[in-house]
Amino acid sequence: MLALSTDSLNGYGLNRIFGFVKEAGYDGIDLYISSKHYDTQNEEYLKSLCTQYNIPIVAIQLPDPTPKRLEKAIEIAKAVNCKVIVIQPPKIFSIRQTSWLKSEVPKIRAKENISIALENASDDMILGFIPKHAMNNIDEMKKFKHACIDTTRVATKREDLMRLYKTLSKYLVHVHLSNVKGSKKYYIPEDGILPLESFLTKLKQDNFPGSVSIKVNPKYISAGNDEKVIKHLKDTKAYYDKYFTNAEV
Repeated sequence: MLALSTDSLNGYGLNRIFGFVKEAGYDGIDLYISSKHYDTQNEEYLKSLCTQYNIPIVAIQLPDPTPKRLEKAIEIAKAVNCKVIVIQPPKIFSIRQTSWLKSEVPKIRAKENISIALENASDDMILGFIPKHAMNNIDEMKKFKHACIDTTRVATKREDLMRLYKTLSKYLVHVHLSNVKGSKKYYIPEDGILPLESFLTKLKQDNFPGSVSIKVNPKYISAGNDEKVIKHLKDTKAYYDKYFTNAEV
């Protein structure tokens, strides 16, 4: 299933984003919950958009997973019948939050019958040598059991995408797909340094049950120019279809 992350079109309203997704022929929405964008936290409005466009929300992104924020994300997920919440690794000095994620999220996951997946951390550093985030390695992701791979972060950390996938494959529930080209992070998937063709085909071969979500920087799909946005989205869908949907395995 192909989805579009709403932060790929940051600056547009959700109604417009749902419209773009529908016109481009994508299967679903990957909702980024923003504390500054109240529509992303309004269950009834989100349900109305799903009904209006006949497009499901297949994943929810939670950037700062505190207990209160996760509780809200679960309420939204239940309202729109979404089964995947992707959380970001906590800050390195957020010891209490880290402990809570490790000890309590598995219990919440089982109680609510929902997948709460940890995304691989970025390469951001403090003072140039201290990782900005805790739970910042493959072993931590394996221990968490449910995982999401952000392909741009794989590239910026100089990791091997296919090797990382092999290690996490049985835990993988969601993918954020983008590429890196020169200094351009979150570039369009069909152009860049990552072996995304092989990655997508391997996902197809392994019958990956989750969703692949396009998560790119808005400027690389010409956000603000509606005609170009639709063309970029359709080109990326054609790329996905070639190496996943229609791939021979």
